[in-house]
Amino acid sequence: MLPRHPLTGRIFGGCAALFSFFAATPYLIVNPFAALVGLVFLISIAFLLFDFSPRAGVETRTHADDNLQRAQWAAVTVVAAICLSWVTSNSTPSFVIRSTITASTLVAQLLFIHWAWHRERGPFRVFIMSMGFLFTGLLAVTFFVGYTRTLAMLFVLSSLLLFYRSASMRPARENGWDVLFSHPARLLLCTFFFLCFAGTLLLALPIVSSEGGIAPVDAAFTAVSAVCVTGLIVLDTPHAFTFLGQAVILLLIQLGGLGIMSIAAVAIHAMGRRLSLRQERLLTAMTDIDHKHLLDVLVRILKFTFVAEGIGALILSGLFYGSGDAILPAMWRGVFTAVSAFCNAGFSLQSNSLIPYRSNPLVLHTVAALIIFGGMAPATGLVAPKWLMGRKIPVAPRIALTTTAVLLTSGMLFILAFEWNGVLSGLSIMDKLHNAWFQSATLRTAGFNSVDVAGIISPTFMVMICFMFIGGSPGGTAGGVKTTTIGILAMTFWANINNRKNIIFQNRRLPSATIHRAVTIVICVAVVWFAVDLMLDVTQEISGRDIIFEVTSAIGTVGLSTGATLKLDEIGKVIIMIAMFAGRIGPMTLFMLLSEDVSVPESNCPDMKINLT
Repeated sequence: MLPRHPLTGRIFGGCAALFSFFAATPYLIVNPFAALVGLVFLISIAFLLFDFSPRAGVETRTHADDNLQRAQWAAVTVVAAICLSWVTSNSTPSFVIRSTITASTLVAQLLFIHWAWHRERGPFRVFIMSMGFLFTGLLAVTFFVGYTRTLAMLFVLSSLLLFYRSASMRPARENGWDVLFSHPARLLLCTFFFLCFAGTLLLALPIVSSEGGIAPVDAAFTAVSAVCVTGLIVLDTPHAFTFLGQAVILLLIQLGGLGIMSIAAVAIHAMGRRLSLRQERLLTAMTDIDHKHLLDVLVRILKFTFVAEGIGALILSGLFYGSGDAILPAMWRGVFTAVSAFCNAGFSLQSNSLIPYRSNPLVLHTVAALIIFGGMAPATGLVAPKWLMGRKIPVAPRIALTTTAVLLTSGMLFILAFEWNGVLSGLSIMDKLHNAWFQSATLRTAGFNSVDVAGIISPTFMVMICFMFIGGSPGGTAGGVKTTTIGILAMTFWANINNRKNIIFQNRRLPSATIHRAVTIVICVAVVWFAVDLMLDVTQEISGRDIIFEVTSAIGTVGLSTGATLKLDEIGKVIIMIAMFAGRIGPMTLFMLLSEDVSVPESNCPDMKINLT
């Protein structure tokens, strides 16, 4: 109905969503986790309904297509009614449940019969309509004797099989998957959501847990944290998970860090197959790589990643072995730490991160190097030696490297100045320097820590909030608003202070569209940060200081924690999961889901003058 009659479809869809939410209210009142999920679902439905607009150029639908669509969605509605009846079975009278299921199934059966009458011909039409009338009669009987839900599910399964048979005999048409995967932002969201969902199922298996199973919400939290390369945990990774569980987490980190679409594209190329034009267009939009060099760049990214992780794993394995680990545990710890560091995930196989190695500078600097190179684009990392030698490099890598160097140096100096007699006390002067550098490197995105983060003082807290908000460089595995965004805003600020109309860097003019995009990114992240912070303040009995730190760490996909993550209840864990997911795919991507992938013509309207001071 929505594509054909948008207004009527919005009214009926909105009423259905509201009635479903109100019907589940008795259950939602006593279950905060379900209440949050239901509210998110209701808000999502509202956005989908009121942002929907019929697509131009879509193939004209026939009357038979409309009948089939009505019957299919009626069957889906029956499934929703059955699920809702199970959820509210303890608080809703059985008569109301039977009446609701009977009414929804009856409407679905009538639409099914109507579709069969206009679609099928000959004996098969007689068979389908006879089956429809038979189900209608049985439905009247089960209303009084019971088994209404069983009969309704049987009808749904039978009708869906017949719908599939009918669809398989028709020529291929544009469907919902085409609409979903034609938008890069939607595709990015779906791939990460699929990874999170698959990881949740794997981590919920008893075989991956040391205790024979973990709570579903904890499995989901760990999976989302791994896929989003954040590192916030509600379970102690080395003790709560078996070797298989740790391997699953490592796989999720690697896939989440590199991006499953990039890996799939290279795998397709390696098998001798070519990407379709549509696949190339989507990957180009998602990776911001020229389509002419798409596969070459993706192959170079994977090579750079695996070589860096391999070298890091060898060095760390030797260092862990020299620190007293047996050969096999040292190798596994080295591989896990190297991958986690390069992907900026922050997961470790030590309960207190890298605090046991705070006096081992080789471990700290190896992990820091992996974090820095993983937090920037491979192309940027490859030109870093030229930049250090003073040679000319492209503008974008130069901005990223310059901003990164400034942040690393200033972060180290801030930590030394504020924590010399704080969390760094008790260390030698050289160890203080090593740990300050390490914390500066890990602060913006990685989540490893060699000092007790919960013991930092307020000035360090403010510096950490700012650095976590900034994050790493674009094209890497880091989160945050990105170093190039901050670099562009800093150049814009300096140009305005000096009354310059144009921003010139390395004999190149910065386009105004890039400045607008940088401002948009910062505002999007700030809006999501404020919303998540507010939700946790309302629902959790945790200090505001700790909540601000955890939210910034989650949205920046950093993973540092003052210990508040372990205090979260179910609803708090879900909120942080949403924050980590939004931080990984980018808050701006979430807002792009509500936009159409079309170009807007420029306006010739006169400029306006507004006083800002």
